[in-house]
Amino acid sequence: MAMDRRSFLKSTGLGISVLSLTGTTLLLTPIEARAKNIPFKVLSDNEVAILEAFAEELLPGAAKDGVAYFIDEQLSRDPNDSLLLARYMQVEPPLSGFYKAGLSVLNGFCKQRFGKSFLDMDKAARKAFVGTMLNMGPQGPIDPEGWIGPPAAILYLCVRSDAVDVVYGTMEGFEKLKVPYMAHIAPPAKW
Repeated sequence: MAMDRRSFLKSTGLGISVLSLTGTTLLLTPIEARAKNIPFKVLSDNEVAILEAFAEELLPGAAKDGVAYFIDEQLSRDPNDSLLLARYMQVEPPLSGFYKAGLSVLNGFCKQRFGKSFLDMDKAARKAFVGTMLNMGPQGPIDPEGWIGPPAAILYLCVRSDAVDVVYGTMEGFEKLKVPYMAHIAPPAKW
């Protein structure tokens, strides 16, 4: 049975399935997967580092809440079952190509333009650059020449939305926002 983004988020709290050594499948939240240092299925260690640093600039707390685990898990699924915003933005499958290319061009563009990889930039420089990504273009603050890959604004929007799902898409996330969680049908247990 196909499940849409909202139903999955409501029912599992962004679950990550992991095959344990005993052969059973565990369902972990992104935070639990990060705490257990579960191996990534699709993203390389370098891609994870760039993704976490980028997501952290977009939404503080996203890295510790496991955004890389959520995105990696979703990339390992059939694109028609993915809960990543890229699917809803009609990004051409495989979605892993979009995320991998986006992270690569982000890092490469920073090296070319600023002389440092995204990871080597200091926090203030990262923040300043990320703040311009939505306006990259001939009329914007940064000319996109050298940005060869998914549009910067689309990458920004997709990763930010995925981070929002991880950080605020649970009952605890609603509590962080001081918004009452009022589900039509409350889950039987906390997510």
